[in-house]
Amino acid sequence: MVATVTSGSTNQRTSREASTEAEKAEEAAATAETVEPDAVDPDDVVKTADGELIHEPTGLVLEDEHIDRGPEWRAFTHSERQSKSRVGAPTTQTMHDKGLTTQIDWKDKDAYGQSISSDKRSQMNRLRKWQERIRTKDAGERNLQFALSEIDRMASALGVPRSVREVASVTYRRALDEDLIRGRSIEGAATATLYAACRQESIPRSLDEVAEVARVEQKEIGRTYRYLSQELGLEIKPADPKEYVPRFCSELALSEAVEQKTREIIDVTAEEGMLSGKSPTGYAAAAIYAASLLCNEKKTQREVAEVAQVTEVTIRNRYQEQIEALELH
Repeated sequence: MVATVTSGSTNQRTSREASTEAEKAEEAAATAETVEPDAVDPDDVVKTADGELIHEPTGLVLEDEHIDRGPEWRAFTHSERQSKSRVGAPTTQTMHDKGLTTQIDWKDKDAYGQSISSDKRSQMNRLRKWQERIRTKDAGERNLQFALSEIDRMASALGVPRSVREVASVTYRRALDEDLIRGRSIEGAATATLYAACRQESIPRSLDEVAEVARVEQKEIGRTYRYLSQELGLEIKPADPKEYVPRFCSELALSEAVEQKTREIIDVTAEEGMLSGKSPTGYAAAAIYAASLLCNEKKTQREVAEVAQVTEVTIRNRYQEQIEALELH
């Protein structure tokens, strides 16, 4: 008899829960009909895998028309994708016109790869000449074109990635828009923005290395760099000596153990406050020299100095300081 009563109470509870859920569903549906899409809290909106926007508390579908912005064709290989694509290269800040103007190919061939006649060749030469002339409408654009070409030339000589060129080009455009280039050489401003971009992107290139590929003096590069970074409010962290370690060790043909030991020396001595006011390249070179001695892969001070482009005196001074801090004398 007790079991029968328990079963009945369970059925009653189940029916009440079902009726409650039905009432909630009806209430949510009624609320969804009264909710205005513009009055929906953005935090309550979720996006499904199909691209629909749904108001989660009420279940109201705010947007169900998903636009496919991709191509209408399919490709499975790179060559197939290149052959089916009907668009050009993406816009870039490294060109004065952002790559939007027409470029006439230098090859004197038609669409089928056949050589064109002499008359057509002369006509194409004239078109190329006038195309280059009309790409820049005034002296300002010609100066910008020259500056960006200088940035590209120096970036290629330094072997830095394309992201650095983009950052340098954007920085130069900002300086040009704020009239910070007036009274300064175009080469100096272009070199300063490239050096700043290397610092921003954590690409280890010293001022001496940048000055080697530049067409202006190192003093002018440093002066312009300080002026632009202050006026533009560039957030540039102090150079970390550990950023130079992999490149220097690679050029010296040192092992991974030496590179790891060098990082340890820099970390330990930097905690002692010895890095403040020191050149990062000289500091890294001294740590590499010390690590090579400790790992029995000795390199002379001259060899390390030539790779790091610092003097042997700098290496000796930093080496003595680091050895004393490590208490290895």
